[in-house]
Amino acid sequence: MNNSLVKISLYLVALVVLLSSCYRTEEADMIVHNATIISVDKDANVYEAMAIKDGKIIEIGKENQILNKYSCDLKIDAALATILPGFIDAHCHFLGYGLSKQQVDLRDLGSMKEMVEKCQNFQQNSSSGWITGRGWDNTKWADQSFPNNTLLNEAFPETPVLLRRIDGHGAIANQKALDLAGITDTTLIEGGHIEILEGKLTGILMDNAVDKVLAVIPEANLEQKRNAIHIAQKDCFEKGLTTVTDAGLNKDDILLLQQLEKEKFLKMKMYIMISDNKENFDYFIDSIGQPITTERLNIRGVKFYGDGSLGSRSACLIQPYSDVSDSTNFGFLRQNPSYFDKKINKVAKTDFQVCTHCIGDSAARVILDIYGEHLEGFNDRRWRIEHAQVINPQDFEEFRKYSILPSVQPTHATSDMAGAINRLGPNRVKNSYAYKDLLDQNGIIALGTDFPIENINPIETFYAAVARINKLNEPMLGFQKENALTRWEALQGMTIWAAMANFEEKSKGSLEVGKDADFIILSQDLMSVPEENILTTFVTATYVNGEKVFGK
Repeated sequence: MNNSLVKISLYLVALVVLLSSCYRTEEADMIVHNATIISVDKDANVYEAMAIKDGKIIEIGKENQILNKYSCDLKIDAALATILPGFIDAHCHFLGYGLSKQQVDLRDLGSMKEMVEKCQNFQQNSSSGWITGRGWDNTKWADQSFPNNTLLNEAFPETPVLLRRIDGHGAIANQKALDLAGITDTTLIEGGHIEILEGKLTGILMDNAVDKVLAVIPEANLEQKRNAIHIAQKDCFEKGLTTVTDAGLNKDDILLLQQLEKEKFLKMKMYIMISDNKENFDYFIDSIGQPITTERLNIRGVKFYGDGSLGSRSACLIQPYSDVSDSTNFGFLRQNPSYFDKKINKVAKTDFQVCTHCIGDSAARVILDIYGEHLEGFNDRRWRIEHAQVINPQDFEEFRKYSILPSVQPTHATSDMAGAINRLGPNRVKNSYAYKDLLDQNGIIALGTDFPIENINPIETFYAAVARINKLNEPMLGFQKENALTRWEALQGMTIWAAMANFEEKSKGSLEVGKDADFIILSQDLMSVPEENILTTFVTATYVNGEKVFGK
């Protein structure tokens, strides 16, 4: 080979090296490629790869575009698997879920006798001296009437027992617990109910009456709470949840979460609603006066309880319950309207977000009217109605008129449907769980589970929203299918719309440049798998800020 050819060869080699080094100029911490990335951006783009650095997405696009431009040590070949933004649960009880794992699980039991037997076999995890449990649902029993505490009193004459209904709004307490709470047959409770039959306490309590017993139960200690948070975030990550909205926490628990974030113990991202009580208002509203946002925590919501639940007949209705002979039984508000108006007026002067639990159509009407008094037409305050289960047809337009957001739980529709028909009758039930009608108001609906009331799994949320069928494949044609959501609407409700409901759409809810690298890898494509196979979908890996928090 002559000198000219040698020189040309060397030039070509140098040119290739130079072009290669110029082309791949940027470093990333992670590259995910060979994937089907459903971004949930405004154009519904689907991508093949994305590059991540410092916990953020720095580029997303075609396979060769990302692989040629970025270099990194960690490359994940997704094998064409579907990748979604991390699921966001728009309404749940994260800490409560973890703590419930330390109590008696009463779900799927069929009678009071079975509940007592379960309590007898339960080894209490605390030294409180109480037996506590949750999850019973009398509407699923052969005898659907509310139980009484006779068997509890016989089994536990000296040990206080409080067993909360599945919805958390009703409970049964034994006599020892009633005595410790100072509840007698003459006790009056505003915003609650103490059942008395034939002049005797039955142990059945509703809403504020339950709170009176809860107030005398020793609070979980620090170790129990840390363990509860560990359990809750582990289970959430396994199901693909990267952000949860905890719908009601107190000051001490929020301070604990802040400390656990500093310790790097808390990996879950949380939007927190402070519970409506004096200590919380004094600290967060009066003293601090503005929302608190950190990498993992967003303390911005204020949670009010408008009423109770349909299952406990404590939801406040415009017309009386259909399944009782008492024509004066409308349920009840947890507080009088003037109370809500005064408290909401105080929050309205801050940047905190008002979020109110409304199950019954009367409660919804009262709260919507109060919201309307403090909101000026279209706005970006994003005040929320939590659950929005029963809405009078005349009141749907209030959501649009005042830019009010509905935050709903689709699995409530499929688990409650039989009971809701009984409680409301065949005509009024048509105005319940009306997700499509609610979506049509402002083009946004946030979806959650309300766990531990419902299962923690977001795939079940998706299925219930789309198919309106429960896990037993009932009813065959779907429950009020006219109010089902499309798959795309349901996915948005669990990602970008849930983020918007939390004022967090700039950092999460979709996979876009500049946003947090919160994403999940699925076993199959949730958007195309046959409807009857949706529930077989599972999460194979979960990432928060680009860090794998679940998966092999």
